[in-house]
Amino acid sequence: MLKITNLSKSFGHVKAVNNLSLELQSDSVVGFLGPNGAGKTTTMRMICGYLIPDQGVIRICGHDVRRESQKARSKLGYLPEAPNGFGHLRVVEFLRFCGQARGLFGEGLNSAIDHVSQRLDLSSVLRRPLNQLSKGWRQRAWVAQAIIHDPHVLVLDEPTDGLDPNQKDLVRDLVRELSRDRTILLSTHILEEAEELCDRVIVLDKGIGIEDAPLADLTDSNGRLSACFRRLTKDAVGRVRPENH
Repeated sequence: MLKITNLSKSFGHVKAVNNLSLELQSDSVVGFLGPNGAGKTTTMRMICGYLIPDQGVIRICGHDVRRESQKARSKLGYLPEAPNGFGHLRVVEFLRFCGQARGLFGEGLNSAIDHVSQRLDLSSVLRRPLNQLSKGWRQRAWVAQAIIHDPHVLVLDEPTDGLDPNQKDLVRDLVRELSRDRTILLSTHILEEAEELCDRVIVLDKGIGIEDAPLADLTDSNGRLSACFRRLTKDAVGRVRPENH
């Protein structure tokens, strides 16, 4: 479903992602973990076509992200880190715009908006502008745009950031439901969230994949990731790296 081969990206003299290769299959939630500046967001942005790699190939459902951009993106849903923008649009207008950008029109578009609105309990705010909503409600609207076209691969960068406990539960339940027939790559700084949602964990540090294993292989006797994560990334403490890389 998602295959990355020898992916690299530098910003000046900083190697944000260094020769990363991985392959994700369907029916799974893969946690993408690492300290700040490890290369998670840069990798996700390259997967989604927002950044061009210095080298390497990314394929989504067999389509090369660079050479077959539209076909690849039609199979992909993306929730960026701290999403913002389109504040003047009402939620329904935002979803309509995002649906049309994914090739949905007419009754198909209306049905898709109704469907994601129900799944994320957005019906009560559909007529309100995004810039009048709380951070939690805006986050849910952005999750809705990521799934409106029913993609095969979902890339979620901190999907529960800014949500209250009830909203986090709603989004986590949705992630579990969506994982049954698609691939989900989920970045989070909340280890408990990875423990709860993920089947597999990939850990990055200094732009290098330093661990890739089933969740059960990395947790302690209490099902916790924290000890393993600290051991793998202990050299990252105090390191200064560019933000969002």
